[in-house]
Amino acid sequence: MKRSGLAAAIAAAAAVLVSAPYASAATEHASLKPVVTDVRTLAAFDFTAGDALENITANPDNSLTVSTLGGRSAAGERPTLVRIAPSGRRTVIVAGQQGDAFSGNTRGRDGTIYYNVVSADASRAGVWKLPPGGTPRRIAALPTDGLPNGLALDPAGRTLYAADSTKGTVWAVPASGGKATAWLTAPALALPADPSIPFGANGLRFHRGAIWVSNTAKGTLLRIPVTATGAPGRIHTVTSGLTGVDDFNFLSDHSDVVFAALNGLDQVAVVRPDGTTETVLTASDGLASPTSVAVRGNRLYITNAGFAEPHDAKVQRGTINPAVLNRGPAS
Repeated sequence: MKRSGLAAAIAAAAAVLVSAPYASAATEHASLKPVVTDVRTLAAFDFTAGDALENITANPDNSLTVSTLGGRSAAGERPTLVRIAPSGRRTVIVAGQQGDAFSGNTRGRDGTIYYNVVSADASRAGVWKLPPGGTPRRIAALPTDGLPNGLALDPAGRTLYAADSTKGTVWAVPASGGKATAWLTAPALALPADPSIPFGANGLRFHRGAIWVSNTAKGTLLRIPVTATGAPGRIHTVTSGLTGVDDFNFLSDHSDVVFAALNGLDQVAVVRPDGTTETVLTASDGLASPTSVAVRGNRLYITNAGFAEPHDAKVQRGTINPAVLNRGPAS
C-alpha cells in the first residue's frame, strides 16, 4: 500500500531525527541517588504494525491514553488512540485512516479526549474530540501542509492550543468547536533557516498561566504567558540545552520542574526553574526514541517510538524520588 506524500514526509523526518549526530547539551553527571528508579516496561508495542508511540496523557483512574503514528512507521497501517490500564492491558479506542498520523492528545475534566490528526486530506486534518461513550468528530480544521503536534487544554476547558512543528505557530481552537486561529507565530517557534532536524515547535503544555513549548530543532524550552485578554505575552527561553527535545511534562501542577523526552539521544532530562538541566534516564534504562512523558503522583510514564533498530516501541513506568529532585543537580 503506497503512503500519502505527507505520511512519507513524516517518516523521512523521523529517520533524520534518529540518524542526526547529536552531542548532548544536557548537564552530564551522576546523581548521588537516581531521580527516577524502578524503570520497567508497562506495555510493549509492535513498531512494524504502525505502533510508533507519539504522545501520552495520564488519566485520573491511573490509566493512560497513548497516540500512535500509524503509517509514519509502517506503510498502510492506521494510527490509533490506545487506552492502557494500570495492569498494562491495551484497548484501542479510536482507529484512524491509512496514511494519517495521530500526534498530541489531552483530556478534559469530563473525560473527553482531544487529539490531533495529521493528514493530507483536508476533511480529516485538524483537532478531534472523543466524548465519553461517544464517537470521534473533528472540531477544527488545520492546514494540510502543517504538522500539528503537542496539544493542551486550558484550565477553564474552553480553549485548546496546538503546536505546529512546520509553521512555527501555536493554534488556538475552541473546545466546543470552531475555527482555528493562529494564537502566536514567532521565530522562536519556527525552524532555523537550515535545520538538521525538521521539527520546530513540538511539545506543548498549559501550566500555571502560561503556554510552554519545546522547539526540537533549536533545543529550547519556551514559556509564553497568557495575558488577561488571552493574548500571548513575551516569550521567555527557559533553557536552550535540550538537544533533540520532543514532548515534556511537569513534576506537578504546582511545580516548574520539567521532565523532557530527548528523542534522538534516548534520554529523559530534568529542567529546573533556573534553566539548569540534568540527564536522569538514558538508553541503559531501556529508552528507545522517547517521544513524550507523563507524570501522575510519583509515577513517570514514557512513550518510546522505537524509531531506531531494533524498533523497541513501548511504554515505560518509573518512580520519581522528589527528595532527590529538591536537592538540585549534583556537582
